[in-house]
Amino acid sequence: MKVAISQPTYLPWIGYFDLVDQVDAFVFLDSVQFEKQSWQQRNRIKAPRELQWITVPVVFRGRFGQLINEVEIREPEFWRKHLRAIELNYRRTPFFDRYFSDLSSLLRLFSKDSLLVDLNIMLIEWAMKVMGIQTPLVRSSVIGEKGKRGQLLINLCQSLGAKSYLSPLGSAVYLLEQTPAFSGKGIEVLFQHYEHPVYRQQFPPFCSHASVLDLLFNEGDGSLEILRSGRSSPWLPEEVESLAGAKMEKA
Repeated sequence: MKVAISQPTYLPWIGYFDLVDQVDAFVFLDSVQFEKQSWQQRNRIKAPRELQWITVPVVFRGRFGQLINEVEIREPEFWRKHLRAIELNYRRTPFFDRYFSDLSSLLRLFSKDSLLVDLNIMLIEWAMKVMGIQTPLVRSSVIGEKGKRGQLLINLCQSLGAKSYLSPLGSAVYLLEQTPAFSGKGIEVLFQHYEHPVYRQQFPPFCSHASVLDLLFNEGDGSLEILRSGRSSPWLPEEVESLAGAKMEKA
């Protein structure tokens, strides 16, 4: 059993879906502290010259320390600005008409006092369905395990019977120190190895790391094949340590 765990992101980039696509079960880490102005509430779409932010306004004042699964949307019709920005930038893409109506319907379901986590997960599930990714999903808040950082991840993996944990490469900063603790529980730690593929975009030059919407609107049925084309065999912890050491030497 291979498991990945990550916070539920708003309209994630394609590397997020590559992580989901590689495992036997994916855990939305929604029982940890929310970070304002993080990927949890915003992402980027491709505008003519650069990537453009779209941000979900949330209730934050007076709620420091709230968990991701507690965060409420602040503005009742935030989706109007988002849909307008998406339409302006993608209406001439090949697959805009196929996906925009369903996306619009989903966004309109959420307004003031709706939970951000429900919005994010519903959009992730929609994109997975469109691309044909069928990985089972579960929320950490439903599993109910406690702990901090690496220990929480270990506890979640154990609760699912995982023998392998696939981590985003960005988590290596703290996770490399935790690998002995994982090994002690019989869990192998691997790190995602993903090179962003180049695909057609309406406006050159190509900009990577946009929301998954960019791939869907531009490539449609070919999206999953393109997404998977960026995948290489996962990094082992010692390989990541070597990479980090090489970068420090160059610096």
